[in-house]
Amino acid sequence: MGTAGHIDHGKTSLVKAISGTDTDRLIEEKRRGITIELGFAAIGLPSGLHIGVVDVPGHEKFVKNMVAGATGIDVVAMIIAADEGVMPQTREHMEICSLLGIHYGFVVLTKIDMVDAEWLELVKEDVTDFMDKTFLEDSPIVSVSSVTGEGIDEMIAVLDEYCSALPERTSTGLFRLPVDRVFSMKGFGTVITGTLVSGKIANGEAVMIYPSGITSKIRGLQVHDKTVEESEAGLRTAVNFQGIDRHTVNRGDVLARPGTLISSYMIDVHLQLLESNARPLKNRARVRLHIGTSQVPCNVILLDREKLHPGESAPAQLRLEEPLACMRDDRFVIRSYSPVRTLGGGAVLNPAPPKHKRFRKDVADRMERLREPSPEELTALHIEIAAFREVSFRELIVLTNLSDKMLENILQKLTSRKTAIQTERTERRFIHVNTFDAFKTGVIDILTRYHKKNPLKGGMSKGELRSKFPDMKTDRLFNQLLGLMIKAGEVEQVEDSIRLAGHKATLQTDMTELKEKIMGQYTAAGLQPPTFKDLCNSIGSDPAQTRNVLMHLVEEGKLVKVKEDLFFNKNDISDLQDRLVAFLTKHGDIDTPQFKELTGTSRKYTIPLLEYFDAASITLRVGDVRKLRRKPV
Repeated sequence: MGTAGHIDHGKTSLVKAISGTDTDRLIEEKRRGITIELGFAAIGLPSGLHIGVVDVPGHEKFVKNMVAGATGIDVVAMIIAADEGVMPQTREHMEICSLLGIHYGFVVLTKIDMVDAEWLELVKEDVTDFMDKTFLEDSPIVSVSSVTGEGIDEMIAVLDEYCSALPERTSTGLFRLPVDRVFSMKGFGTVITGTLVSGKIANGEAVMIYPSGITSKIRGLQVHDKTVEESEAGLRTAVNFQGIDRHTVNRGDVLARPGTLISSYMIDVHLQLLESNARPLKNRARVRLHIGTSQVPCNVILLDREKLHPGESAPAQLRLEEPLACMRDDRFVIRSYSPVRTLGGGAVLNPAPPKHKRFRKDVADRMERLREPSPEELTALHIEIAAFREVSFRELIVLTNLSDKMLENILQKLTSRKTAIQTERTERRFIHVNTFDAFKTGVIDILTRYHKKNPLKGGMSKGELRSKFPDMKTDRLFNQLLGLMIKAGEVEQVEDSIRLAGHKATLQTDMTELKEKIMGQYTAAGLQPPTFKDLCNSIGSDPAQTRNVLMHLVEEGKLVKVKEDLFFNKNDISDLQDRLVAFLTKHGDIDTPQFKELTGTSRKYTIPLLEYFDAASITLRVGDVRKLRRKPV
């Protein structure tokens, strides 16, 4: 339970009356007689329920502390003093509770000992009007005096009945505890407290502080001042760390298991601007973002308009000055800088989005689809949004706020229907079928244009094709998607080049004569062919065209490339290979002089030919001789 209400309306006195705990612990709070920081207490109710209480400050200067305290509460007690009635911070606290998605609560009229019965009835009428069309509509109104004790028993009975009827918390099983207080205890070290908003944690487990990434191990847990071995969602929890300095943890940090949350400088939201605002909110307005227990400066990027008018809502991207680790459906509040007041708030749609361009229809459509999708649609959408970056199972938990079991079932359905493709097993990464289709379309388009521009080449090098997809972060994914296309018979791989299935290099009509001249040169030369330079000079051809035709002849299998700028007629190489195999079969090995005599060529050709047969796995070099590696098929 959290308290809410205007300053000096008796929130802290009421908490003390029902729990016995004075939540004002600071010297400054005692001196000034007001609550500055969050206070905490625990109540054991007659039914056996244990209630953690967060007492928040009512002064307008400390609303940021009030927002931090309201995070994670199940029920709010809206405190209104009978002698003053509804005041400015009463209204602002009501707006904040509504923006934070709090659905349950009741009103407590305090200080009834200071008014007569007639005045009290008038105040009740005023409060009933105030509650109309809010989440407190039709909720109980309890009248109490913390001084005389009148109505305290009734309030405890209402609290017991009300809390007993609250629904169970439903959320992902991912453990999260937003930090609202940090202190040191002699003999224990650093201790943090907060409301455990989801999941559970046990003593001895490893944890990480987000967004800093500092890791530690839990060496002690307390719930309602009692030492426990584990704590679960909904409980006020104190955590004692091993080996963490007090100054490395701050209010606003989030405690979770290592590697489970995503820190981001941007979040996508659906933003509701309060009707009570006097003026519209402009694009790029700098505001204070309150989310969880943190307060972060940010700029509001309105994606589909220049201004958001009071009472309107719109998709927006919040660009933060410090990183945050939140989840889908987390509630937030934004407040202005000067004058300081609550502007609006809403829910997180995407806790780790890419940077958006404004006035883009695809961005607007995607944001609208993110608002209220089914769990299956939400999962598929985030896989699609990730595109070539892929998305892991762990990331999907944060992006969807679904339980592990539900997400498992959804992913099984999506992969069985081929909507999603699993691309990696260890981290369980996925891409959407639309991403794969875009890749296929891109590859086919690139190769089609390449073949048209380079008709004599058999295909594009795999490395060059890979460079056409800079958004794809890993060679692993590229090879996997390309492999699927090869398996489907859409493209072919020949050595290190990729071509469209069935593609054959073709000569243009004006190159047929050049092809015949080149083949004539290599047929006549036998095992002593011309160098590339000599070939061009001999037939008077353009070097670029000549090289293209040479590679075309290699593709056709009429020439063999032995090394750079050295080609042989395929028939001459085949004949030499037969003679070499026969020699090695009879004699066992061959040295360089013997091979030179076998070919009848100079050393200029002998060494490259020996190295070619080594590379072709015909021969094996052993010292200064070659042996037969295997009999060619």
